[in-house]
Amino acid sequence: MRRQQPRAVNVSAGARCYDRRVRLEAVGENPIERVIARTNVPPWPLLHTQMAFTLARVIMAATSLGVFEALEERPVPAAVVAQRCSTDPRATEKLLFALAAAGYARASDGGYARASDDRYALTPLSRKWLRRESPHCLADKLILQFAEWDWMERSEEYVRTGTALDLHDTLAADEWPAYQRGMRALASTVASEIARRLPVPRSAHDMLDIGGSHGYYSVVLCRRHDGLRAVVLDLPEAVQHAAPLLAAEGMGDRVVHRAGNALTDELGDEAYDLVIVSQLVHHFNEQQNRELAARVARALRPGGIHAIIDAFRPASPKDAGQLGALLEFYFALTSQTGTWTPQEMAAWQRDAGMRPRRPLRFRTAPGVGAQIAAKPA
Repeated sequence: MRRQQPRAVNVSAGARCYDRRVRLEAVGENPIERVIARTNVPPWPLLHTQMAFTLARVIMAATSLGVFEALEERPVPAAVVAQRCSTDPRATEKLLFALAAAGYARASDGGYARASDDRYALTPLSRKWLRRESPHCLADKLILQFAEWDWMERSEEYVRTGTALDLHDTLAADEWPAYQRGMRALASTVASEIARRLPVPRSAHDMLDIGGSHGYYSVVLCRRHDGLRAVVLDLPEAVQHAAPLLAAEGMGDRVVHRAGNALTDELGDEAYDLVIVSQLVHHFNEQQNRELAARVARALRPGGIHAIIDAFRPASPKDAGQLGALLEFYFALTSQTGTWTPQEMAAWQRDAGMRPRRPLRFRTAPGVGAQIAAKPA
């Protein structure tokens, strides 16, 4: 009688959402595995590390090599993809095999005798998020992640010494374009929701976008609200390399750049109906954020709106969603301070004489939201 070999639990990476929290975890691929996945039997540390970084690198490599551009709606052999990408056929087949198992490529069920004869096509996942012609394409963000991979290698040094990476001061000249393209790609995931849900005063004419670099948040808001025009204030290096991205939107003089420094520049007196501070407060300490909020309050017209758009730090580890807690560590490592709670942001606004409202939590960007306040009319 043949002894039955033990069967390994085959789990795949997945994301589950509980209330407003999203958690990346292993999910069983059949009923038995789903039961086992709820226990402490699988080697979770290996799944959370080796499998996670292997999957990440496979997707990033495929994006960098143009694999998703080479795939079509109809299945094609790995050799054809290799020819289009100028890559090794055998290694390309290995990459496609992994992508298919992860849901980023579709393998045809042709019953081929040899693995090299398998054929692969796009899936809805890769078509939406990784094809260049898609308005939701995140390819440039995944290219930026090669640099972010290097930044994360400083994690041990950061924890040992407390010395963080000052990102904007350490970006090399040749890294700025990739950084701006990556930030623009990331903005596409949430910009439409921001435009739809952000409270814009009636008859608003003037908007200031602090730290907006690529200007895409301003673009979608101005397209939604006739008569609104925007000034995007950011560092000279950011403006230099983001200018082509903004020019490609064809917004003319309705959305323009202004090179400067949010920590020191005067913002004017009652000059704007809407001021957004996007993905910036995690770079500043509390005093700097308080001073910025005070200058924003002066710059707003009565009835104007101030919106801080950023990752929200969970109030405590017990209440933390996995994404919020990981973003807190990431931004602490790369920007010296880390993320802030909506309550802390609201305190800056309140002390500046504005009236905070309930924070918005974006559905399209888990862990990210907007803390809103209005200047009394």
